[in-house]
Amino acid sequence: MARNLVVEVISARDLMPKDGQGSANAYCVLDYGGQRKKTGIVHRSLNPTWNEKFEFGVLDPTGGGELEINVYNDRNSGAGRRSSFLGRVAIPLSTVQKHQQPNEFVRWYPLEKRGLFSNIKGDLGLKIYYGYNQPPPPPPPAVMKPVEPMKLNVPPPVQVVAAQQQMMNPQPPPAAAQRLEVRPDMQPMPMRPLRPLSTLTVPEGEFAVKETNPDLGKAVDYNHHYDLVEHMSYLFIRVVRARGLAPKDANGSSDPYARITVGRVKAETIVVPHTLNPEWNKVFAIGEDGVQGPTVEVTVWDADDFLGGLMLPLAEVYIRKPPEPPLPPRWYKLESKTAGNGRVRGEIMVAIWWGTQADEAFPDAWHSDTGTNPEFRSKVYLSPRLWYLRVGIIEAQDLIPPDRSHLPVPYIRAQLGPYQMLRTRPASVASISPYWNEELIFVVAEPFEEVLRLLVEERIGPKEEILGETQVPVYSIERRINDRPVASRWYVLDRPGDPGLRGRINLYLSLDGGYHVMDESSKYISDTRPTARELWRPPLGILELGIHGANHLHPVKPTPDRRGSTDAYCLAKYGPKWVRTRTIFESFNPRWNEQYTWEVHDPATVITVGVFDNHRTRSPVDKVPLKDLPIGKIRIRLSTLESDRVYTNAYPLLIVTPLGIKKMGEVELAVRLSCASTLNLMQSYLQPPLPRMHYRYPLDHRLLEVLRVAAMNIVALRLMRSDPPLRQEVVQFMLDTEAERWSMRKSKANYHRIMAVLGGIRAVAAWFDDICMWKSPITTVLVHLLLLVLVWNPELLLPTLFLYMFLIGAWRYRFRPRTPPFMDAKLSQGEIIGDLDELEEEFNVVPASRAPEVLKYRYERLRGVAGRIQNALGDLASVGERVHSLLSWRDPRATAIFITFCITASIILYVTPFQVVAVLLGVYILRHPRFRDPWPAAPWNLFGRLPSQADRIL
Repeated sequence: MARNLVVEVISARDLMPKDGQGSANAYCVLDYGGQRKKTGIVHRSLNPTWNEKFEFGVLDPTGGGELEINVYNDRNSGAGRRSSFLGRVAIPLSTVQKHQQPNEFVRWYPLEKRGLFSNIKGDLGLKIYYGYNQPPPPPPPAVMKPVEPMKLNVPPPVQVVAAQQQMMNPQPPPAAAQRLEVRPDMQPMPMRPLRPLSTLTVPEGEFAVKETNPDLGKAVDYNHHYDLVEHMSYLFIRVVRARGLAPKDANGSSDPYARITVGRVKAETIVVPHTLNPEWNKVFAIGEDGVQGPTVEVTVWDADDFLGGLMLPLAEVYIRKPPEPPLPPRWYKLESKTAGNGRVRGEIMVAIWWGTQADEAFPDAWHSDTGTNPEFRSKVYLSPRLWYLRVGIIEAQDLIPPDRSHLPVPYIRAQLGPYQMLRTRPASVASISPYWNEELIFVVAEPFEEVLRLLVEERIGPKEEILGETQVPVYSIERRINDRPVASRWYVLDRPGDPGLRGRINLYLSLDGGYHVMDESSKYISDTRPTARELWRPPLGILELGIHGANHLHPVKPTPDRRGSTDAYCLAKYGPKWVRTRTIFESFNPRWNEQYTWEVHDPATVITVGVFDNHRTRSPVDKVPLKDLPIGKIRIRLSTLESDRVYTNAYPLLIVTPLGIKKMGEVELAVRLSCASTLNLMQSYLQPPLPRMHYRYPLDHRLLEVLRVAAMNIVALRLMRSDPPLRQEVVQFMLDTEAERWSMRKSKANYHRIMAVLGGIRAVAAWFDDICMWKSPITTVLVHLLLLVLVWNPELLLPTLFLYMFLIGAWRYRFRPRTPPFMDAKLSQGEIIGDLDELEEEFNVVPASRAPEVLKYRYERLRGVAGRIQNALGDLASVGERVHSLLSWRDPRATAIFITFCITASIILYVTPFQVVAVLLGVYILRHPRFRDPWPAAPWNLFGRLPSQADRIL
């Protein structure tokens, strides 16, 4: 049976726009062994889907050859007259699987450049496999007259049976079958495809950013601050007070409260005891979707006794539009339930109007979708101002040990609060007056409530003996904002249990306000200002964030009907300011439509937005508080935003689970960065990113990481003390507390990032190799001409280089990104799952709590990775050592050859003009392949034989 190569062109993603309108009209051209086929055209899509199947006759039975697929933009649909090149994929057929059925998953191949000047991005999704032509069905039996038997060369019965089995179960050709011997006890050998198989079935555009409302914010109304969100109508009812109510108890008073009824929505004020003239001053905000019926009922009650009420028609309610002044309340006489009873005693002061979330009464109002619980309402938090506490320990005197039989070798243990403790090294000389001269640095927060405790200790056997201690309140320590020296002071050391023996210690203490105390990773920092306000610069602009809502959230909490529910709220953090939206109950598509602003002091900063499920809507189990579970978060770097442009997009909410990266929904945001002066904004790029103290007296990076963890814990504990509190697990998730934990997935992601960075160098090397091999004679001739021009006019070299970079940058301006960056599942290696244990290891606690077999497997895997890194570092060291050995005479013959070449080259270069040498060298490098041989050049042969230190390693 004939074997065919089957290619299913499924789709492409993230293509380069080529039609001049931010899109493309893509089609594919498939070439194999002179056979060319073409897909249909998908108009105006950067993520086209074809789902077309093609078959090619296999020319080489051994599996050789190459399949080439080129992606183009249709010339009749775009802005140009010629088809635009979108990328290419070259697939060796030796990597194609040898089975008849199609692959279960789509394999994604990155699109490659055709030349150095190509601007290509995106991936092409394909299914490639071999198929076999089935034999035609046998003809129906016909009635024929018997004939005389003929003598046929019938093969042996074994061959006939084998042939029948091959017809029933087609197998690959013998040439392919002989390369792999399969035994029952063998495990299937994993193939090494051109790109790893994606084991996640990801729908088209599932993890991409989508534009939601591009016209939002264009017509800016400067009279209010809610132009980045959709206006939500609310019915506001302000119940101020009542007077002259009817008494209901024997003392001639009552315990009145007011009740609001609008359709099915009911709300009540607090009870004011023992008065006939209560004052509530409460505002109720009822969403437009909850307003039902033609009237609003405002009634006054004393327990279950009706004291009076009134009904207001909704058709006559005033519609207020900011910045109009608030509507003043009016007195209304209370009426009875029935018209026959007449009016009851008393009046009530009420104001009612239609407004939006921009109303100044909205933040403190009772909301129909959140109620009165402050933990479910919008809130703004501020991180405490953090300082570095520098403790300089110089020396101590009169440290007498308890037994007085030896000279002590003490050390200092400094403790600040319950979580920060540092130690000095032991004194270098045993003495009653030891000397250390060490510095310890802590993190403290305003207001300063902690006490610095210093203990002088000596280890005697297994015990630690205290030789003295002193305590210094942090609020009494001197503050400084520059590098001026701080005078040292002597502090008295008290000994517990022996007040008669008192030593002293010499310290210098200072609160350094010239540093920026980091409570988040420097990779996505949101604020770079120093602690001291005196050193702050004026803001460069304003960041505005409109939080629209979320879509298609996954259920987080179980429900009795097994459908699940989600009570979601959104949290945004930039600088020291945290904002939390109100909690929307039992909704998979919550709409918040809240807008917030921040001052921007550095454009190279990041805003973090997270979505959480509020578990405080449920009662705790066994008095154990429930934690708010994260649904996902995104980060937006401000430097990637254009000034005064509104970005309205839906960002995927991704979260890493032990089974891979999972999309939990989408969050819709509107972002705008407004700058007061473009010149000042540009100038900030040339200034140091951190305060000057970080460069004048830098801190060690390992110490900075320890201080960052301490600062993060302090911020989490302080925000927990707010009312309502911001949960500790929420703060830790936003600050990414486990960013430094080992992860195989992140290691793979960083490896691919490095390879992507080196991709440009490889592209230049491939382009230069094509030039040297004369694959495009016209281009090679032009390079020869350019070489002659630059050699005879070397002053044009640098101008040509900078002009070339300018032209590349100007050409790529039209292809600049149109959406802000987001959490990329592909870049995070989330679309590719190799071993699920790698993800499970990422979630394991420290110390590990898994079985010894699992830990052994992980250890062996880590050893394999470390071994490859070790070998790569060894190869890199060998290259450097070979360079050093050129003149070290470690290999006397190689060094003699090299210095002979050097003296010869120096004489030739002295008597020969530089232009001639440069032209001859360039012509030699760019010579035609006809004048080349396949062997390595002599310099590389010499370099490869040079000795290194690798053979001296045990």
